[in-house]
Amino acid sequence: MEIHTRRDILLAVGAGSAASVVSSASETMPSVRLGTHSVSRLIVGHNPISGNSHVSRQLDEEMRDYFTTANAKKLLAACERAGINTWLARGDRHIIRLLNEYRLEGGKLQWIAMTAPEYGDFRRNVQEISTMRPLAIYHHGSHTDSYWNAGKIDQAYENLKAVRQTGALVGLGTHIPEVVDYAETKGWDLDFFMTCVYNLGRTPEEASKLAGHPVRNNFFWDPDREKMLAKISRTSKTCLIFKVYGASRQCATPASRRAALELVFRYAKPGDPVVIGMFPKYQEQVGENCRLVIETSRPRQSV
Repeated sequence: MEIHTRRDILLAVGAGSAASVVSSASETMPSVRLGTHSVSRLIVGHNPISGNSHVSRQLDEEMRDYFTTANAKKLLAACERAGINTWLARGDRHIIRLLNEYRLEGGKLQWIAMTAPEYGDFRRNVQEISTMRPLAIYHHGSHTDSYWNAGKIDQAYENLKAVRQTGALVGLGTHIPEVVDYAETKGWDLDFFMTCVYNLGRTPEEASKLAGHPVRNNFFWDPDREKMLAKISRTSKTCLIFKVYGASRQCATPASRRAALELVFRYAKPGDPVVIGMFPKYQEQVGENCRLVIETSRPRQSV
């Protein structure tokens, strides 16, 4: 599915009024435990705010244009009002400055930080992140996957030791199910996994062979979802589950969004939250996502 224009985005997210999707006052966002912290079952993600659509350059640019500092803070405040208490975002200077400003204005969202490999110096990046008191820091998933593909995955574990020294919870991000197995088997000292339901860690050659045509990046293959979700259901660690909508590819209709979340919660452990980025330029998304997570994450009744 290719999305390039405003019309495409409207078609992708579907129509509907904000009033029709906001959770009723009697329903509240459930929470789970992450270490000693209480984290909402729905965590707001950062990719749209950072202008990273995983769709097209045009959409990247539109996200960057929309998410001025004012609009980014408006989204975060709406999430807080809806019962979301945690923001997961990159540990780069753009996000750190935005987070600082949001806090100065009274914002209370907890922060889970993703490392920023482009800084080059992992330990320096972690130290800069730690000055903003994140509840957790996790190893960037694509960075992890690069180590895996190069046969150097143990370097990721060495990096995690620097995170542990900050006192923040330690997480490992990945798009590759086998990485979860490896870290579990080796008994790595970490508190959670950040797990993508799509394997975006394939090399271009692997993705092209599977797709049957040349693929450079962003190969979203639906059969990946249940493979990663099966790993998530079996691991002893909490898993933060992301790309549940396939970066908008599962957003064509309200029914497809619900189905995507139902699939995730069919496998997710009771303590596993989901991470969803939001781009509310064309319609309200915070209330709808909260309602869907509340409804689809309810324990299933045995018959």
